[in-house]
Amino acid sequence: MDDANATPVLLIDDEQHLRITASQTLELAGYAPEAHACAETALDALRDDFQGVIVSDIRMPGMDGMSLLREVRRRDPDLPVILITGHGDISTAVEAMREGAWDFLEKPFAGDRLIDMVRRGVEKRRLSLENRQLKAELDAQRAAPGPRLVGRTPAMHRLATMIQRISQVEADVLLFGETGVGKDLIARSIHERSARGGNPFVAINCGAVPEAIIESELFGHEKGAFTGAVERRIGKFEHANGGTVFLDEIESMPLALQVKLLRVLQERSIERLGANDPVTLDIRVIAATKADLKTEAEAGRFREDLYYRLNVVTLPIPPLRERREDIPLLFQHFAVVAANRSGLEAPPVDASGASVLLAHDWPGNVRELRNLAERYVLLGAAHDYRLDALLEGADPGPGEMSLPQQVELFEKSLISQSLASHRGHVPAICEHLGLPRKTLYDKLKKYALKAEDYRQDRPS
Repeated sequence: MDDANATPVLLIDDEQHLRITASQTLELAGYAPEAHACAETALDALRDDFQGVIVSDIRMPGMDGMSLLREVRRRDPDLPVILITGHGDISTAVEAMREGAWDFLEKPFAGDRLIDMVRRGVEKRRLSLENRQLKAELDAQRAAPGPRLVGRTPAMHRLATMIQRISQVEADVLLFGETGVGKDLIARSIHERSARGGNPFVAINCGAVPEAIIESELFGHEKGAFTGAVERRIGKFEHANGGTVFLDEIESMPLALQVKLLRVLQERSIERLGANDPVTLDIRVIAATKADLKTEAEAGRFREDLYYRLNVVTLPIPPLRERREDIPLLFQHFAVVAANRSGLEAPPVDASGASVLLAHDWPGNVRELRNLAERYVLLGAAHDYRLDALLEGADPGPGEMSLPQQVELFEKSLISQSLASHRGHVPAICEHLGLPRKTLYDKLKKYALKAEDYRQDRPS
């Protein structure tokens, strides 16, 4: 087999004719068999990142199949092992299953029986490795600076590329997106990936701070500057010196304060309330809005000069409904985070649950999805882990989808996930989805998906 992308199958049997026939059967099905006459050489060849399954006879000279199973389980308990038993050797098969074997084949066995068992084992192995990778990434996220952006859709790839580029240049940024899309996470990502990453990241919600104190919050004040100012206070801008200031909901900033913000952006200095001497600043400003600032400026609700000053680098953030294929992956990510934090476990989402996730319009975007994942972990047992029950009472939004639209979206999501899992390798995708090659290409064309887009490493 000369296809480097074919899934490997470690085949172990001391009978040469069985190794030959089983290898041929596996090759014709698109796998890459690695045949061994004994368990010892097979274990020597077993890699930590082995992607496939093991098929082994039980009765062999030297190390037998049961000893092999125990050693494999010690090394990697998630690696499926299929054991071949002799006719009528039911007690051995039962013992093997108790020891953790994935399944067993009874001699003589048909080729299609072998292929079906290997196919299911490979799918189980793929899911195990994906979950392992996700947990490893979550652990790395805790140790490394910067939030992780989860998503495989072209929209998320473009966003990740733009974040990386923007983080490497010294420019103020305007983030534009609906409520709940994660503008704060994007701002932190830009900050942590920039040269300012080790310095303060100071966030302030312009819509949550009372207008009477927002100027003091941002610029600080001297002792006696106003009634109640009993001591000097350093403002947010000055506290962030060397780092980044994130101004969320900037459309809510009072017009009078917008004039002072414009001066900060132009001169990179501030004056505390009650002071005469300017304080020089070395900061980056990231502003975020859910409103169209140009329309707000035309209506007189936002200063036009400030809009043009902020509009140098604008980064639009797509709502969740425009990258629905990411929803199952994002949900899994949030569920793992919630499970790790709470110490609880929740079962993986099945096909019906994924359909519920894809059909919902997510007016609250990523924030709403994260809340649902947390409810799934904390309260799911009380609802039999039914996502439709956990979503009850939530506003489905104006964009409810028809059944044919839901079916198409679900199909597109499955194909997209398979493309990502198999890195665009068409034969493996056809096998995984159970589709003829022509049917797969027809569906790729229908959904504007390209296998080559998934064949290279992309930022995650």
